[in-house]
Amino acid sequence: MTESTKNNINSIKILEEMSSFEHEQVVFCQDKETGLKAIIAIHDTTLGPALGGTRMWNYKCEEDAINDVLRLSRGMTFKAAISGLNLGGGKAVIIGDSKLHKSEKLMRKFGQFVDSLAGKYITAEDVGMNTKDMEYVRMETKHVTGIPQSMGGSGDPSPVTAYGVYMGMKASAKFLWDNDNLKDRKIVVQGVGHVGEYLVKYLSEEGADIFISDINKEKLEEVKNKYGTTIIENDSILDFEMDIYAPCALGGILNTETINKLKCKIICGGANNQLEDEERDSLHLRDRGIILAPDFLVNSGGLINVYSEIKGYSTEKALNKTKEIYNTTLDILKKSNDEGITSYSAAMNIAQQRINNIK
Repeated sequence: MTESTKNNINSIKILEEMSSFEHEQVVFCQDKETGLKAIIAIHDTTLGPALGGTRMWNYKCEEDAINDVLRLSRGMTFKAAISGLNLGGGKAVIIGDSKLHKSEKLMRKFGQFVDSLAGKYITAEDVGMNTKDMEYVRMETKHVTGIPQSMGGSGDPSPVTAYGVYMGMKASAKFLWDNDNLKDRKIVVQGVGHVGEYLVKYLSEEGADIFISDINKEKLEEVKNKYGTTIIENDSILDFEMDIYAPCALGGILNTETINKLKCKIICGGANNQLEDEERDSLHLRDRGIILAPDFLVNSGGLINVYSEIKGYSTEKALNKTKEIYNTTLDILKKSNDEGITSYSAAMNIAQQRINNIK
């Protein structure tokens, strides 16, 4: 098989995946001088321009990067819809190690690619990115949010993302135990990066019994010393008795194997695409009697925050809007229970209905 034939087959597979996920557009970006290799995926722009963060990750292969950006951008569509925002879903990934390969020149070149889409895609901060990186992107395009507050932006969205997860967690507790007080509840936060650490902060202030896990040992010690938490190994999580499990690292953590072993009553975390297979794994959780707070709902605070930036930023307005995640989560869990469907399906039905009403 020639190299040309292999490339044609790969192109067909990508188009098939786009069709399967119902994507509008996928843009491949490369620049030899800076080493930039990026993919921008635009899923749906029915409700408005596609907004979603840029993730920099050292993917094992290009196929992993494509799968990630397709799933993440699709999730952004439903995140915006269920949050009542006039936005579509998009996402970008940059292939590389953010600690080794990121530079001002690379980020500005990426900004030029974003600008070439003329506002159809608006970028923001995600894993491997910070507000300084968005500042570099802003030098090349106006289609970026999450820029530093000193430049009139909303800054790091992580505190608001974590606040939304916290609201979703309290609502889940209210649904299950008829009491949303998390004091002394045994909660495992897996991943204490930007969002995870802020979630630990909120839980600590309420007096929860917090256990933390992360591959970054230095960060673990920092968070432990700051909030008085207990460190557990990633490998121990599945054997650990807990009330609430909060996955706040990368997605795909909930699958047939892990769900069978989990010893928790509620799952509510900041990670995107927590379910490896949405239908199969949400049904499996329901059958095991584990409450799932849909990730694209509870982690939508960051999107709400950067959307507020577009409309004229106010921290108070962003937090008030994010606080609504509590009632929405409660409504979805009640709908799931009343209709005999999974919480994931209940949330998806509401989000899809809003999109369909516009189409």
